[in-house]
Amino acid sequence: MKKVKAILAASLAAAMVFGCGSSNDESVTGLSVEKLENVEQTPVAAASEASSEVVDEDTPPAEGMVRSYFTNEWVDEEVNKNRPLAVMYPINKEAQPQYGLSNVAVFYEIMEEGSMSRQMGILEDWQNLSQIGNIRSIRDYFVYAALEYDPVIVHYGGPELYVKTILTRKDVDNLNGVGGVMGSDYGAFFRIPEGSTSEHTAFTDGAHVSSAIDKAGFSLEHRDEFEGESHFTFTGYSNPNTLSDYSDAVDATEINMAGCFPVTKSALKYDPEKEVYLKTLYGAEQKDALTGEQLAFSNVIIQRTYHEVRDDNGYLAYQMHDTTRDGYYITKGKMIHIKWEKTDDYGPTTYYDDNGNEIVLNTGKTMIFVIQEKGGSFSKFEVNGVTYAD
Repeated sequence: MKKVKAILAASLAAAMVFGCGSSNDESVTGLSVEKLENVEQTPVAAASEASSEVVDEDTPPAEGMVRSYFTNEWVDEEVNKNRPLAVMYPINKEAQPQYGLSNVAVFYEIMEEGSMSRQMGILEDWQNLSQIGNIRSIRDYFVYAALEYDPVIVHYGGPELYVKTILTRKDVDNLNGVGGVMGSDYGAFFRIPEGSTSEHTAFTDGAHVSSAIDKAGFSLEHRDEFEGESHFTFTGYSNPNTLSDYSDAVDATEINMAGCFPVTKSALKYDPEKEVYLKTLYGAEQKDALTGEQLAFSNVIIQRTYHEVRDDNGYLAYQMHDTTRDGYYITKGKMIHIKWEKTDDYGPTTYYDDNGNEIVLNTGKTMIFVIQEKGGSFSKFEVNGVTYAD
């Protein structure tokens, strides 16, 4: 589908120039609710020196390295060969900080019941992580969001009525901390402190997950369902997408998602030196407990999505398969309006600018906020003080 892993200057320039609402079973397929000193030199010499500093981004920095399917960063080829994890992280204040977040390539935040949201991280290169979690329950729309990465899903149960059908499909490999009809834990989890049954105390690590995958008979390597190509269309560091080709791009250095996620008040602030968006929760830096690093993203996507309230308990459904919804793409301190499409479980969600061209993401990690469509209870957000509700 996508044959390009890194877009050079010429191609970048060219690139820029769920079912709800129906009562039949078929309609609900896919439904669910990161100074030189002054010296004398001739112009020719200056040009020669500048040209010698051009980086060849097609040449791996070391033998055996390839471009990550999910970030376009250089990784060992084993990272691309092996399936990622889709880990369900609680977002409650008392559950912070969490472990393994530095290995998240793509991070999702989506609202759930009780005016609270939840996070799912697509983790690469996870085998040597000494701690992952804490881990909480899943909702079926997270499963539909995850499948396009061909992951092993790591979670701690979920509302059986709404997640059993998708989690027990033969093609959906999941490690379920509570065991039972939605899948076994296969020995993947442990508690800290040991013996605890309290919330936010369930964890795993790379060794436990590897053993569980083997015990379950799951494939450690990507399966045929995965396209085996770059998940997004990327450009490299030497030719970044600054959105300068879009006359309607607006400044986007401060992103306030509190209108969509009122409890967590998720937000990001652009660091112009590092050229990434730094994430906060509850007004504080969101960090990986293993490394102490604040979450940083090169790309931010706000994805408006049709949703419904399923029952009196407030369980939600989000339509993750659609071709009619819009959103916004944010990078390098700028933002543009986009549209998105997803038509099957394993096909990537694809994002397009208003001219119908697939957007080009910058190399690095991506934060995706899946929010309610226009007019929803939690559909407003602010960018540089401007409210976006329509």
